[in-house]
Amino acid sequence: MRPSLYFDGPIDKLNWKVLKLLWPYLFEFKSRVGLAMLCLIIAKIASVTLPFVLKSLVDTLSSASTEQMISVPIALVIAYGSLRLLNTLISEVRDTLFGRVTERAIRRLGLSVFEHLHRLDLEFHLERRTGGLSRDIERGTSGINFLMRFMVFNIVPTILEIALVVGILFYNYGIAFAAITLASVAAYGLFSIFATEWRTEFVREAARADSRSNSRAIDSLLNYETVKYFNNETYEANRYDCALADWEDAKRKNRLSLFALNAGQALIISVAMTLMLALAAYHVVENTMTIGDFVLVNAFMMQLFIPLNFLGFVYREIRGALANIERMFGLLDRVPLIEDKADAKDIKLSRGELKFDKVSFSYDTRPILNSVSFTVLPGQKIAIVGDSGAGKSTIVKLLFRFYEVSSGSISLDGVKIDELTQDALRQAIAIVPQDTVLFNDSLLENVRYGRPDASDEEIAAAVKMAHLSHFIEALPDGWHTKVGERGLKLSGGEKQRVAIARAILKGSPLLVFDEATSSLDSHSEQAILNALKEVAKGHTSLVIAHRLSTIVDADQIVVLSKGKVVETGDHLSLLANNGLYARLWNIQNQ
Repeated sequence: MRPSLYFDGPIDKLNWKVLKLLWPYLFEFKSRVGLAMLCLIIAKIASVTLPFVLKSLVDTLSSASTEQMISVPIALVIAYGSLRLLNTLISEVRDTLFGRVTERAIRRLGLSVFEHLHRLDLEFHLERRTGGLSRDIERGTSGINFLMRFMVFNIVPTILEIALVVGILFYNYGIAFAAITLASVAAYGLFSIFATEWRTEFVREAARADSRSNSRAIDSLLNYETVKYFNNETYEANRYDCALADWEDAKRKNRLSLFALNAGQALIISVAMTLMLALAAYHVVENTMTIGDFVLVNAFMMQLFIPLNFLGFVYREIRGALANIERMFGLLDRVPLIEDKADAKDIKLSRGELKFDKVSFSYDTRPILNSVSFTVLPGQKIAIVGDSGAGKSTIVKLLFRFYEVSSGSISLDGVKIDELTQDALRQAIAIVPQDTVLFNDSLLENVRYGRPDASDEEIAAAVKMAHLSHFIEALPDGWHTKVGERGLKLSGGEKQRVAIARAILKGSPLLVFDEATSSLDSHSEQAILNALKEVAKGHTSLVIAHRLSTIVDADQIVVLSKGKVVETGDHLSLLANNGLYARLWNIQNQ
């Protein structure tokens, strides 16, 4: 059996391959990305030009004649303001152009995760925690949004701007100014990287605690009735509070580590600014630099450390985002246990002939079925009965390929089911499960789910055959009545009628009924049994039965005990054998 789900345990290494996975999405709109990058370059050129305009303005004001005091400063002020406006407008255009790229990437990735979740095997979905899984996907999507925007338009441009500023300072003012700038940038970058690596585990811990608390709340609310039955509101509240306490502690560690990171970055910036201004002031006193040069150096440093400070924030957030989205990408890395073969047949089955040939199955080394064999010809009705734990429900799961058989084979219309695509296989089978779970939607949409392209007339016919018409007509909202989450607004019998109508609407050649009438009263059961007989005409029927009275008309009854077939035959012959079936019959009649 597989280890526990990916989000239950710690993750030791961040999944940097997300950067490679995001690359194709950037080029789905090549022209938009190209225009956005052009806007980025123009904005950076305008940004680097601003300090020079400011220097010229200051120097002009310091040494201008009376005539120049009016005309030149006004022109420079206008030029400065125009460059500022251009920088802002170009940046907005850039973000607008790239917004479409980001939104499409999120859409594509979200769909990929959703489709992959449905491809994953039953074991995954039995182990999953819905609340935590939902929260991980939500955080992962937000992380994708952050990565797409900030990595492209903040990290690369900031590195470019640093290189330009260092080069300008070295060319205009000598190696000392360039060396201080380069050293401060390197110190800032290294400190940010090491400190962020140190606190990444706190980010992960907070994310795990958030998922656990959310899972606890969702699980409790989904089982609202069970909580009420056992008067366990206080117990549930205490468990939720314990989960929230873990979250609170993790967030406190996260906050304190962020304080240490911010304080260290602020110290590096302050020291660098002080050294640069002191050096510039010294040169002004020595008359080797003008006041305008002093202002230019100051402007460059401020202009440099604002994005650099932001770069530190971006790096921290990218690490946090990766800590979040690695869980979502962990889902995409998870390989389903059940996969179609490369040459699997995608064909439409129509006869409904079913054959189990010496099928054995073990789950986690625990044997469930042992060499089970039976054949159902097209149009026949076969029933599977037996004591509890005999393996009746496992037969249905193997038929749907929720699990693979350990040995033996299952065939439909003479084709082994592992040679069919899962879609073709499941299209050939319609099921009425014992525990019917409905979507929180209208009755109409829940029935239509059996075949989404069905017309209203076809839905009405299926509803009538399932003896659901009178119930729907008596409701104030009729077809459009909401059934509530998991169908909680309906009784067990009403939910099963919806499931029967849904199975009828699907129109598959093989019908599976897993205790399909277990929640019905005797009158409704008899009415639906008569309807099922009509529906089953021309179809193969596989019935998992507990009430033996519902399968007395079966063409063949297979009796299971401890995973083995101990008897087969029709109702009368099995009674005459006086074996397990006869004992079960006598117990139920008594």
